[in-house]
Amino acid sequence: MNDIDRLSEFLQRLTPLSRSCLLSELERLELCGIDMPGSSDIQSRLRAEFRKDGSTQARATSPSRYFFAPLELLLIDAAPEHANMGRISRNTLTPIWEWICRDLLPTMARDYIKAINDQVAANNPKEVLKVASTFQTKVVKVLESTFASAESTEFARGKLAQYTASRTAFDDVRKMQHVLRAGNALPKFNEKLPEKIVKFDDGRVAQITAQLDAFKKSHPDALPFALALVARRLTMPWQLARLATKAAASKSVTDVAATPYACVIPMVLDRLDDKRLALRIALRHNRVLVARDLLAEIYDTEYALKVRIDGIEGCEWGIRLQQLMDAIAALVSAEVSRFPSNVGHILGSRRLRSHDTLGGKLTYLAWKGRDVVQDGAAAFRKLIGQT
Repeated sequence: MNDIDRLSEFLQRLTPLSRSCLLSELERLELCGIDMPGSSDIQSRLRAEFRKDGSTQARATSPSRYFFAPLELLLIDAAPEHANMGRISRNTLTPIWEWICRDLLPTMARDYIKAINDQVAANNPKEVLKVASTFQTKVVKVLESTFASAESTEFARGKLAQYTASRTAFDDVRKMQHVLRAGNALPKFNEKLPEKIVKFDDGRVAQITAQLDAFKKSHPDALPFALALVARRLTMPWQLARLATKAAASKSVTDVAATPYACVIPMVLDRLDDKRLALRIALRHNRVLVARDLLAEIYDTEYALKVRIDGIEGCEWGIRLQQLMDAIAALVSAEVSRFPSNVGHILGSRRLRSHDTLGGKLTYLAWKGRDVVQDGAAAFRKLIGQT
């Protein structure tokens, strides 16, 4: 009881802002896999104060919620340190908002908060959106000025570091800038996408590529976010890689890397890392069936990348893929080793690797046969062109 009393006394001595930032930081560390003794008790107490429903996901207050609304479709509940091209960690919003209000535009932020609260109280949603849009434009302009020189950029980075220890939170500020600058273009692009892309076949790939080409002409800096919106529609995230492999002259890693949408390969690897983190959490909480399904998706992604990109093992993509698979193998090995060797573990089953089954091998042979036909046709067309 003495320890609990001392903890309560310590927390109450902190300002509400400090307690809110402390909660975000503890959740960030947990997502990074860092276990801190007593952290769960502190998080429970702080969630009871700031999140009445006890949610583990940060929920912004009204003024900041309206400001960050254009980012909503791109937010993920992952550690800021986790690589996520085209997506933004929800945990960085609290420190970014405090940085905007206290350092970047303190006077304008106070005016904005008052104006938003007044319009919300008056039940005037159109004015609320107008006020939020105006402040978003002001923030974007100030950020452009801030990023204009290395000195001002580093100064801003140092100020943001006062609110979070995350090394990559400042990268999310730049992402936010690109999203806000794109305005309504991303929502309009999102509306034109199919609700669900069950089969990402050649026709659908061509259709989505045409939409992306048009979007990229006007908003090149926001392209990763448009790609992230496409990925949300796919039933299998690894299929995003088809935007690059389909456009490539061949399956060689060099040709795939030369396509306009080669950036989707790192994005697929980001999502593979998502699965790794989810697998670690599932195993920590003994959710073996969840872990089994995650592992099956992980193996499918690994297989798809290796079979669709020749020579991937020797490039940067392949090195990262191998590092991820080694880390996943270590998690599985640690879990399986908890049981006697004569007891089979569901995570050790070869059935999780669908490509090792008869159906998977037949599919692989069909792919290889199709590749041979396509490569032969391409070579023939090239020969005819030369003559």
